[in-house]
Amino acid sequence: MKIERSLVRRTVAVAAAGATALVLAACGGADDGGSDGSAGHGGHSAAASATASPTPSASASDARGGHNAADVAFAKGMIPHHRQAVEMADLAPGRAGSPEVAKLAAEIKKAQDPEIRTLSGWLTAWGEEVPAEGAAMDHSSHGMDGMDGMDGMMTDQEMRGLEDASGEAFDTAFLELMVKHHEGALAMAETERADGAFAPARKMAAQIITSQSAEIERMNGLLGKG
Repeated sequence: MKIERSLVRRTVAVAAAGATALVLAACGGADDGGSDGSAGHGGHSAAASATASPTPSASASDARGGHNAADVAFAKGMIPHHRQAVEMADLAPGRAGSPEVAKLAAEIKKAQDPEIRTLSGWLTAWGEEVPAEGAAMDHSSHGMDGMDGMDGMMTDQEMRGLEDASGEAFDTAFLELMVKHHEGALAMAETERADGAFAPARKMAAQIITSQSAEIERMNGLLGKG
C-alpha cells in the first residue's frame, strides 16, 4: 500500500510539473509577440510605451498655455507694425540716396520678417486670429489692440510722400518716419515686458527694445541729431 501511495504522489507531481511547463511555454510565446508584437505581455509593453510618449493634443495644449491678454495684444499689434516697417524698407532700393540708409532699410527688413512669422505662429497656437495682410496697408490705424495710440504707424499721406521721394529727400523722410515708427515699437515692447506672461514674447520685446533703441540712435546720427 505504501508503494501504491508513493506511485500516486509521483504521478501527480509529474502531471503538475507538466502543466506548469505548458503554462510557461504559453507565456514565453506571448512575450515573443509574433510578427506584430501586439499580443500578450508584448502588447502591454507597447501600450505602455505609447502612453509614455506625449500626444499631439498634449503638445498643442502646452503651446497654448502660459500667455495672457497682454501677450495677445502685443502679437496682434506688432505684426501689422512690423509689416509696415518692412513696407517702408522695401521702398529704399532705387530711392535712397545714401548707402547707409539703404543698408539700414535692408537690416530692418531682415530682422522684422522672421519676427512677423514667429508672432503669427504664437497667435495660431493660442487659437487667436492673425491680422490679415491688408492690415499693414491701413496706415491711418492707431492704438492697435490696446496700445493706446503709441504705435508710430504712418498715415496714408506720409506713405505716399515717402513713395514719391528720392535721393536726399527720401533719406530724410525715411529716417524721420522710421524713428517715430521705432519709438512706437518701443512703447509696445515696454508694455509687453511689463504686463506679458509668455516668456518668449517678453524675450522678443526685450530684444526689440535693445535693437531698435540702437537703430534710433543710428538714425538720429544720420539725421545729424546725434
